[in-house]
Amino acid sequence: MTRSGLQDTIAAIATAPGSAGVGIVRVSGPAALEIADRAFRGRRAPSRTRGGRFLFGQLVAEGGELLDEGLCLVFRAPRSYTGEDVAELQTHGSPAVLARVLARVLELGARPARPGEFTLRAYLSGRLDLAQAEAVLNLVNAGSEAARRQGALGLSGELGARIAGVAADVTRTLAAIQAMLDYPEEGVPDEDRAEPLARARAGLKTLLDTARAGQAATRGARLALIGRPNAGKSSLLNALLGYERSIVTPIPGTTRDYLEAGVELAGVPVTLVDTAGLRETADPVEAAGVRQAAALAQQADLVLVLEDGHAPREALPGEVPQGARVIRLRTKADLGAAWEDPEALAVSAVTGAGLPELREAVRAALIGDAARGEAWLTTERQADAARRALTHLELATGLPDDLAGYELEAALHALAELSGRDVQEDVVDAVFRNFCVGK
Repeated sequence: MTRSGLQDTIAAIATAPGSAGVGIVRVSGPAALEIADRAFRGRRAPSRTRGGRFLFGQLVAEGGELLDEGLCLVFRAPRSYTGEDVAELQTHGSPAVLARVLARVLELGARPARPGEFTLRAYLSGRLDLAQAEAVLNLVNAGSEAARRQGALGLSGELGARIAGVAADVTRTLAAIQAMLDYPEEGVPDEDRAEPLARARAGLKTLLDTARAGQAATRGARLALIGRPNAGKSSLLNALLGYERSIVTPIPGTTRDYLEAGVELAGVPVTLVDTAGLRETADPVEAAGVRQAAALAQQADLVLVLEDGHAPREALPGEVPQGARVIRLRTKADLGAAWEDPEALAVSAVTGAGLPELREAVRAALIGDAARGEAWLTTERQADAARRALTHLELATGLPDDLAGYELEAALHALAELSGRDVQEDVVDAVFRNFCVGK
C-alpha cells in the first residue's frame, strides 16, 4: 500500500456517515482537477482556478443531469493536505447525494481511496512525518479534551521538534567521535561529549515519562472498582457517571458479573468496571464473579479499592495485584467514620463529598507530571523506538570511541523510526490501517 498506486487519482467521502448539512467528496492525484472539470459546472473550470480558491456551481452527471448544487475547493500541489492536486466537492450532506457524486467521480477515472490513503500520501510527500500522521489519527478519534490536545500538539510538529533536538545532540557527539577516529593526525579538538549525551538522555527520559499518559489520553484507561460486598462500588460508579447504570441494593452480592461504563474524568477517557464483591463464598456463580473481579483488577490501568468507612475495617480477601496503581477509598463518608486512614480518600456517593478530589487523583495517577503542555508519546510504536534509542545512548556512555560510535548510530536509527524518517513499510502500513476511509 505504501508505494504502489501513487500515480492513481483517488476519491472518497471525507465526512462521517449519516445525514448532515454539508458533505465532502475529496479527490486527490494527478487527474483530480480534470475530473472535477467534468463533474462540476461553474463559472470557471477547476483546472483553470488558482489554488486556495473555491467555486460555486452544480454537480452534474453524464449528460448534464443535476446531482446537487455546491462548492468546489481547489488545492494545487504541493500546497494541499496530500501534497498533490486536490479537489474537494462540497454538497448537501445526504448519503444519497454523496454516494452519487462519489460514483460520478469514480466513473471519470478516480479509484476508491483506501483507509488512511490521503494521510499516507501526505506522509510520503513529506507534508507530515509519521508522528504527525499518528496525531491526525488521534484527532480523528479524540474522545476527550486530553486526546484532542495531544492530537493538536502532535500535528503541530512539537513532538517532531523534540525528537530532532535529541537527534541533534547525538549527531554532534557522533560527528566528534568519527572526526577523531578518521583524522587523528589532524589534531581534532577533543570536544566535551558528556554534556550533549547527558542532554539527549534526559530528553528521551522526559519523553518516555509521557508514554503512559499519552496512551491513556488517546486510547483511554480501564479503572476497576474492587472491594467487599456493599462497599459502595455500584453507588460510586453511578455517582461518577451521573446516572443510575448499576443496580444498588443493601443485599450483599448483588453484582455477580462485571459491568462497564465509559466516562471522562478530569479530561481523561476512562472505562469504569464495577466488579463482584470480594469475599469467601460457597455459591459457585458468585465465586466465579469474585475470580473474575481479581482478573479484571490485574488487567486494569488503575484500581480503585473501596472500603466501607461506616463499618469496622476488614482486610480484603486476597491481595491487590502486584505492581498495580491503586487509589484507596473510604466510602460512605456521609454516615460517619468507623476508622481513619490518611492514605484512603473519603468519598460519599450520596452527597458527592470527595468526588472532585477523586477525579483529580485519577487524573494524577493516569497523567501525572506529564501534563506540562509538551507533546506526548501516544502509541506503543513511538514508546518502543524511544526506549531503544535511550538504551543505545546509555550503552554508549563510558565505551571506547569506536564502540560508542556504533551505539550512537543505532540510537539515531531508532530516533529516525520514531519520527518515521527511517521505518519499514509494514510499520507504516500498520499505522495507516487504523484510519478511516476519506482521511
